[in-house]
Amino acid sequence: MNTEIANKYDALLFVSFGGPEGRDDVLPFLENVLRGKPVPRARMLEVAEHYYHFDGVSPINQQNRDLIEALEQELEAQDIQLPVYWGNRNWHPMLADTMAKMKEDGVRRVLVFLTSAYSSYSGCRQYRENIQEASALIDPLLEFDKLRVFYNHPGFVNTIADLLTESLKSFDDSARDKATILFTAHSIPDGMAANCSYAAQLENTAELIMEKMAGNPWHLVYQSRSGPPSQPWLEPDVCDFIESLKATQNPSHIAVVPIGFISDHMEVLFDLDTEAAQVCDSLGINMVRVPTVGTDPRFVRMIVELIKERTFGVEKQSLGDRGPSHDVCPVDCCLYAPKRPPMAGRPVAD
Repeated sequence: MNTEIANKYDALLFVSFGGPEGRDDVLPFLENVLRGKPVPRARMLEVAEHYYHFDGVSPINQQNRDLIEALEQELEAQDIQLPVYWGNRNWHPMLADTMAKMKEDGVRRVLVFLTSAYSSYSGCRQYRENIQEASALIDPLLEFDKLRVFYNHPGFVNTIADLLTESLKSFDDSARDKATILFTAHSIPDGMAANCSYAAQLENTAELIMEKMAGNPWHLVYQSRSGPPSQPWLEPDVCDFIESLKATQNPSHIAVVPIGFISDHMEVLFDLDTEAAQVCDSLGINMVRVPTVGTDPRFVRMIVELIKERTFGVEKQSLGDRGPSHDVCPVDCCLYAPKRPPMAGRPVAD
């Protein structure tokens, strides 16, 4: 593979949500996340307590560092010359700062990897808007091509299926095939979900995973909603569903699979490992939380495969009948009417 000829990109931009790395970061971070959103301050302070429970440190930034390091090693192993830059939406390193470094390094054309497997405004289009805003601020001549969403890529689906199979081994043999599987993802407003394929893609990912299982009962549920009670969001909530499931079906074992996340960050650690686990414990249900794909080598290789699709024309891979997602998002893809103020360029709270 002649990377000098075939590779038409100067760099890969790794884009993620960001998170605080100390108690003093928490409120400035949350204020940045919730800027322009109709979220009561009382709710923001409630969420802040989730972070303070972990001394103000979200694991997401370190997990991103670990994934970037693994990705760089895999690129080197496959002789793909593609430096990786990292920029966040909501906390350091911020996109604008990263783009300033890219400009300084002479980068012109960039592939973009978003840490979301699914299509939605908050998981895709908003990131693209963030990139455009930062580029307009730093260097309008920078060109960006986003890698496609990967919810049905075998490197994603099969990795989760294997992690689920391994996690079920913590249950007795007699319980494994009967355990209820709860697939979880971040809830979004119904108004956002109405104009994107988020819910359908999540359902498809769950179905593809369950094709590899032994016939366990399963459900798709949601977590981590942040909007006011008057605004409808995707349901059911994971904790509410566990309580209703106990009342109607009395499951003895539940495996919670956070398919909406690629790393074990704060909303996984608190909403699932803390809150959902407490609900299960109070109801006498044995719960196991399945790990996210994280730095699993199969997932890392999948990211490189997505890169090779765009750089070397490697055939696209997908499972099921939906086919691989588009490379270039349509103009009206994942539109969402409520608009926020422009993203913060460089928060002053360091």
